[in-house]
Amino acid sequence: MSTLLTRLRPIGLISLLSISFQTAAESALKKITIDDFFDIAMMKQVSFSPNGKEAIWVESRWDETLDKAQSDLWKVNTKTRQTQRLTFSNENEASPVWSPDGQYIYFLSKRTDSHEKAPLNGKNQVFRMTNSGADLQPLTKETEGVNAFQLSHDGKNLYFTGNKTTEETDVWSEMRSRHDAPQYGHGEHQSNPLYVLDLEHYKQQTLIDDDKVVWQFSVNNAQTKIARITTEDNELVKLEGWSDIDIYDVKQQRHQVLADQQWRQQAPSPYGWLLGLAWHDNNQQLAFRIDFDGHPGKLFIADTAKGNNSITELSRPGKVTLNGQDIQWRPNSDEICYRGAESARVKIYCTEFIKNKQGDSRKVIDADIVVGSYDFNSSGKQLVLSHNGLTHFSDLFIADADNRRAKIKRITDINSQVKQWQLPQISIVKWQAPDGATVEGILELPHGYKASQGRLPLIVQIHGGPTSATPYALQHRSYGRSTFSADGWAILSPNYRGSTGFGDKFLTDLVGQEHDIEVNDILAGVDHLIAEGIADEDKMAVMGWSNGGYLTNALISTTNRFKAASSGAGVFDQRLQWMLEDTPGHVVNFMQGLPWEQPEAYKKASSLTYANNINTPTLIHIGEHDQRVPLGHAQGLYRALKHYLNVPVELVVYPDEGHGLSRYQHRKAKMEWDKKWFDYYVLGIQD
Repeated sequence: MSTLLTRLRPIGLISLLSISFQTAAESALKKITIDDFFDIAMMKQVSFSPNGKEAIWVESRWDETLDKAQSDLWKVNTKTRQTQRLTFSNENEASPVWSPDGQYIYFLSKRTDSHEKAPLNGKNQVFRMTNSGADLQPLTKETEGVNAFQLSHDGKNLYFTGNKTTEETDVWSEMRSRHDAPQYGHGEHQSNPLYVLDLEHYKQQTLIDDDKVVWQFSVNNAQTKIARITTEDNELVKLEGWSDIDIYDVKQQRHQVLADQQWRQQAPSPYGWLLGLAWHDNNQQLAFRIDFDGHPGKLFIADTAKGNNSITELSRPGKVTLNGQDIQWRPNSDEICYRGAESARVKIYCTEFIKNKQGDSRKVIDADIVVGSYDFNSSGKQLVLSHNGLTHFSDLFIADADNRRAKIKRITDINSQVKQWQLPQISIVKWQAPDGATVEGILELPHGYKASQGRLPLIVQIHGGPTSATPYALQHRSYGRSTFSADGWAILSPNYRGSTGFGDKFLTDLVGQEHDIEVNDILAGVDHLIAEGIADEDKMAVMGWSNGGYLTNALISTTNRFKAASSGAGVFDQRLQWMLEDTPGHVVNFMQGLPWEQPEAYKKASSLTYANNINTPTLIHIGEHDQRVPLGHAQGLYRALKHYLNVPVELVVYPDEGHGLSRYQHRKAKMEWDKKWFDYYVLGIQD
């Protein structure tokens, strides 16, 4: 009883504090709520018209009736800023591209009619419409749907990969066929034939059907060479160290696989993901990337005219970490461009590559930006980009590709409601880790809060990855941002060791030191906020999803300082993770070997090893069909706390969900559970 009363006493002060943040002039502004999350439009996959007069993008909004996020195509006139919604289906549109003359827009979508036959069979097909959104036509009619597509540089041909399923033939194929009720680990083979459709005569032919799984393809401008990222099998694990870049010579009908020594044997890890194929205008130079969990990604350029004798790795400027797979050659130039993470920002960089040698690298835009996607116009002199700022979510901006100091011009305002919100105060905070390293994080404070108003309850919100970073930008997320600060909390999102954008050493310091170095980084950040008079050390909670869930488990098994925790899709045992997850190279990289090679490393990095230390009331979230962090981790943590340690715990399993929550009702349930859990165990609010 006395403990509960102690918890209840500050509630009135917290309520008064929340009210005092507002001035009279700001009283008309709206307090951010959980429901506001579902009213946010998100922008992605921006595409510039060839003449730079228009741009299109994919806009995603939550739809309560459909119980999901719904994506449609939108267009804007870059001069008048007039926007137009182009599609209105209940299905998601994706991958929009312009025809070379700007008259048509091509995209992927699923459509269904009463007959449910291709192309209206509920499978992805390529559609085309005029740039005004009229005359919608399906261009493909694949029974198993289209995997990906590319419009030729001259606009006359449509290249696309389909889906093909065959039964593997081996000594056990007859037995699998005879007993077809069980599910088997293998036996069914899925591949992606490559087709070309002549858009003048509407004749389709098969270009490549070699039973390969094609994860990405790219056709050069002259349509003489086709690059593909392939594997022999469609398991995701095959992308980690078993993928190839295949160059197909169309005229000679001959394949050449690029030698992989530079990104396999000579790389810090053999478990890398190939991605991001991009041809130069000269039709010979192919740029591509490889990403590694725990190690910096690499950027390569292959001169396919010289075969395997000319593959160059490009260096990156400063502390920049490669971000995303949307690399592209700037038109009419010898610059290869890419997004790079740098100190909680994401910017666009371009590097010259002339005569098979790397030239100067430059930052295209100086401003503090967090770029989501970008594209150049046909001249290469302008670019369009989506950018998330401190006072707005993703919107479309136009920039001069040659003058990095020129101001970027905002073209859209797809979330105009944000102007009426009481926005949180967002800043970058720095502190020193126990070993002397400088660590940063994003600090979010309530609207109108002043230090003189006293300490705040604190939520430590931890990003996933860990090869990622929390950006210096406004976020309203189901993982903690904006809603809690609106209720009077301080939010710390630490970019701990292993985060991107702070240099290669900062990134790789985490390898072999999980459940240790980054935990100390985070706790040092908490101590810094307490020392600064911002955080109330008696009212603290921790939350995260994916690697953020793993670190939530690590923190509550390391310290009892947090009064409550929300662990989302978090690893509990590294051995179990290697056995069950769909990308086990992640674990091998950080543990520096396989479980039988590094048994102590797996034990040390597992919260299960220290579970007897946990007494923090813990809310556990997990998707029923999560392949990245399978359900067993959540069940194991729940069993330990509920049945053996007598710690307050709730296990919330979201049916039919994977690693992320895709349904409206599930997102809302998570957010409301987190709020109630923290209110009860940290603030003592019982209603």
